[in-house]
Amino acid sequence: MSIKSISDKKHQKIIIIDDDVDLAQLLEEFLTAFNFKVELFHSPKKGIEFLKNSEADLIVLDIMMPEMDGFQTLRKIREFSAIPVVMLTARGEVTDRIVGLELGADDYMPKPFEPRELLARIQSILRRSQSPSQLLDVIEFEEGLSLNKLKQEVSISGEPIHLSTTEYEVLLLFVEHPGEVLDREFLVENIRGIKWQSYDRSVDVLVSRLRSKIGENPSENTYIKTIHGTGYKFIGAPKN
Repeated sequence: MSIKSISDKKHQKIIIIDDDVDLAQLLEEFLTAFNFKVELFHSPKKGIEFLKNSEADLIVLDIMMPEMDGFQTLRKIREFSAIPVVMLTARGEVTDRIVGLELGADDYMPKPFEPRELLARIQSILRRSQSPSQLLDVIEFEEGLSLNKLKQEVSISGEPIHLSTTEYEVLLLFVEHPGEVLDREFLVENIRGIKWQSYDRSVDVLVSRLRSKIGENPSENTYIKTIHGTGYKFIGAPKN
């Protein structure tokens, strides 16, 4: 299957933050060939400052950097932005992926990687974050949760909640399958289509982070109930 640019209307902007000059330049050339605008930053601090004052569609962020590592950089970015982030690491450890997801990353690529796979993942994330498919305007629940599917915005009692693309997608899956038990395999296939290993805690990490952001705690679940040994069930009560 050929890989094509997902946008015919505008050049989407990708920010690359990586101290590996050669790799960053190669990625810039590769992504530019697919009609993306690319901004390179070898300094995480300069990348963060740029993002505070400029718009972008996605960030490719390296983990192993001397000035400030990718986890610290992502933490700073998440203080003011929910822009999708793909993290890169040479260590290839499951722990890195879990930490990245806990901080709000949307995907993870171990180095070395095939540029076309990175491109496919970028396009998949951008489709999820920007596609107007399955729009049902606003969905509200008695407990205060509200989803504006047209704008892809989430709020609790009128206060906006900043979710990463993946966190939003998990919540949307739950909302669109109320009262159904969704097992981990279903969530994996519908979140990204990536076949994680059965021992991988990434799904549980995502659900835990989502619960925290919508105000739930382990002893009181208003929206998402754990079905032990299976998965999760959305139990929020919709407004009439």
